[in-house]
Amino acid sequence: MLDDSMGPVGNRGVLARALGRGYFPHQLSWLIDNPLRRLLLTPGQLADRLPLSESSDVLEVGPGSGYFSAELARRVPQGSLELLDVQSEMLAKAKRKLQSGRYRNVGYTTHDASERLPFPDESFDVAVLVAVLGEIPNAQSCLAELFRLLRLGGVLAVHEHVPDPDRIPFEELRTLVEACGFRFCQRWGPLWNYTATFERPLPAKGAV
Repeated sequence: MLDDSMGPVGNRGVLARALGRGYFPHQLSWLIDNPLRRLLLTPGQLADRLPLSESSDVLEVGPGSGYFSAELARRVPQGSLELLDVQSEMLAKAKRKLQSGRYRNVGYTTHDASERLPFPDESFDVAVLVAVLGEIPNAQSCLAELFRLLRLGGVLAVHEHVPDPDRIPFEELRTLVEACGFRFCQRWGPLWNYTATFERPLPAKGAV
């Protein structure tokens, strides 16, 4: 439920943000934890679409309250999962959820994904964004940073679905991501509820 201490004006502002463009407000995180969300995509389905090994290092951008995060952490017991979100309140909720599940291979970073990300080059094998890329003010800058952070052959996975007001149509997404140097790999699901994966390509044979 909404925080009554915000008052009616504050509540209206939170609802407006939830229904309009921009990042989803942490005050309504219970909506993205709704069990009905499984009708669109389950954590297991998302993880199955990713090239994860037990030792993979994964970056989840915009995890919200951690709806998918526990499953991702479970799949990489010898690797790591780093959660990055612009809202510290969302990260705190995700941290409580993951700590209750005794996942110890998870890091938490509060940061704006439009800016340079605070990780060294080639830090991750997989980067995941679920219904978040359209919320980022400078998506192209974010994608360029993810290209920098992924290891050669690393995979970027983006999931988009209705009724997200920031949903990016598949062809638009593909054009945007490929312009940053990624190579398209595969798409799962219908155009209104899809996961698309892209690879940071290995150098061509003979390239210096």
